Amino acid sequence: MNAPAPASSARQDQFLEVVSKEEAIRRFRAAYEPRPLGVEQVPLAAALERVLAVDVRAPVDVPPFDRSVVDGFAVIATDTVGATETNPKRLRLNSTVLACGIPPDEGAAVTAGTATVIATGAALPRGADAVAMVEWTDPAGTDAVEVRKAVAAGASIAFAGSDIARGETVLRRGTRLGSREIGLLAACGVAEVSVWRRPKVGVISTGDELVAPGGSLPPAAIYDSNSAVVAATVAENGGEPLSFGVIRDDMPKLVAAVHAAVAACDMVILSGGTSKGAGDLSHRVLADFGPPGIVVHGVALKPGKPLCLAVAQGKPIAVLPGFPTSAIFTFRTFLVPVLRQMAGLPPSSDALVDATVPIRLPSEIGRTEFVMVSLARGAGGLIAFPTAKGSGAVTSFAQADGFLEVEALSDGVAPGSPVRVHLIRSTLALPDLVIIGSHCIGLDAVVGRLADLGVSARTLAVGSLGGLAAAKRGECDLAPIHLLHADSGTYNTPYLAEGMSLIPGWRRLQGFVFRKGDARFEGRSLDEAVQIALADLSCIMVNRNPGAGTRVILDRLLGSARPSGWHNQPRSHNAVAAAIAQGRADWGVTIATAARDYGLGFIPIADEHYDFVVAPGRSDAPSVRLLAATLADRDMRAILSEMGFAPA
Repeated sequence: MNAPAPASSARQDQFLEVVSKEEAIRRFRAAYEPRPLGVEQVPLAAALERVLAVDVRAPVDVPPFDRSVVDGFAVIATDTVGATETNPKRLRLNSTVLACGIPPDEGAAVTAGTATVIATGAALPRGADAVAMVEWTDPAGTDAVEVRKAVAAGASIAFAGSDIARGETVLRRGTRLGSREIGLLAACGVAEVSVWRRPKVGVISTGDELVAPGGSLPPAAIYDSNSAVVAATVAENGGEPLSFGVIRDDMPKLVAAVHAAVAACDMVILSGGTSKGAGDLSHRVLADFGPPGIVVHGVALKPGKPLCLAVAQGKPIAVLPGFPTSAIFTFRTFLVPVLRQMAGLPPSSDALVDATVPIRLPSEIGRTEFVMVSLARGAGGLIAFPTAKGSGAVTSFAQADGFLEVEALSDGVAPGSPVRVHLIRSTLALPDLVIIGSHCIGLDAVVGRLADLGVSARTLAVGSLGGLAAAKRGECDLAPIHLLHADSGTYNTPYLAEGMSLIPGWRRLQGFVFRKGDARFEGRSLDEAVQIALADLSCIMVNRNPGAGTRVILDRLLGSARPSGWHNQPRSHNAVAAAIAQGRADWGVTIATAARDYGLGFIPIADEHYDFVVAPGRSDAPSVRLLAATLADRDMRAILSEMGFAPA
């Protein structure tokens, strides 16, 4: 659709009424009371992950007859009393040999002084009350056996109904059927089961900027991740997702898609278009549905304020915020509990762990805030590191172990405060190695090699200074840094505190970068390029975040100058390169590898040292030693060399 006029775009209606999380849930539940949607019969082969609607009682005993659990001889236990290695008991063999699936005949019956050959799983013959393992016997000619160990009555026998008794309830309604439950039902002879019908959930993404995965990205476009994560979450919680595609910001097309989804589904989830800007249409579509219609539009959450909840034609509908983390949080908080009740599943129970936060977490008073965190072992227990990537980051949820909730009336969480973390998964798998500090794509290659060796690693990019601080506090094993000491001109070693050591990493070339063909910088020296950039008020730079090693280089280049773009301070080399390649900035400082990948011009500044600080007390940790050995490995060095990094 055509872009709205600037004045129209600047106007935004206010949210109808921003309410608390608790009030939003109350209103939504008052408008829609979730319940299972009906029962259907499915064959056992199609029952995996379905939810039982009724209790299942065993129609037969399991096992259905007394059977041997070993290969051996069916005997009368009293006939073996006193049997030893030196004084075995001799028993005459009956003519029948009992194998699985063969019912015992009269010739297999055991009487005093006799025994019958029996295989594992075969039915016990009449008269026998024990089985002597074959390992405890010796043949005595062709018609007798000697038993060298006494057996008690019932030995090596599984009696009828000893596993499952006829009429016993083997699975309760509400059970989600996994492979174990399927096997149990099969053992009982159950061919089909009564399950709750899966709720059909229509999934729609909206926005002119969205492209389905696999398509080519035009300028200012992004791939649609919300549809995929919402659909997967629906399936995880007992629903059947139905995709209605990516709908552009076109009111007639969006109306048609929403009406089709409401007609075909039990629940409809849209993402995007829930704010009140000129291009946000989704909530306007819902406003045209019959009562009760929209019941919530605006919740005091961060992230997730623009959430819109509605009920139309007796079906719950939600418009989730467009940013991925906001969409996931609001869907899990408000819709997943409703979906699980519709699917006949019990409420999900968040696993909670106690941790402490290493840094202050500021929060906006008046809004409940969810903070994604990664967990690591610290000296005094678990440490919760905020991912700090924002609601627009698709990795925030994927890479986090859990989240903590900051109450609406709080202005933040102080450093060292205890917190309760809601785990995203039911169990917590902590990494073998925690690496906090400066990020480099070379580090990704090293961590990948460690994964091949069975070592899991958690990396958090907080900059060189942030990594040093974490190492001093004992919150990580390693802190990769590249800090130039101004007085000595030495990298990294002057920053080591007591108890720290250094593992050499690699060398990487930092440089002044610009778009190729820019006549202001082509063929210039570093000093000339910097002076030209500072003298040209229209020349926009892209800075780096405080605490980054690259920021130290920039500060030395600029001195007290604050050129246009100085306040734009992204956290990665790739972000710098992308800003310049896309024309949002004209120059910056990044590593040669990033410049090469983005096709930028490059003027060398410094061959910096990217090394690993070992936190106090961690040098003998097996995972740290393995990383050091990996860095010294010839193949690893070759990989780093191909990426543009030189040996330490």
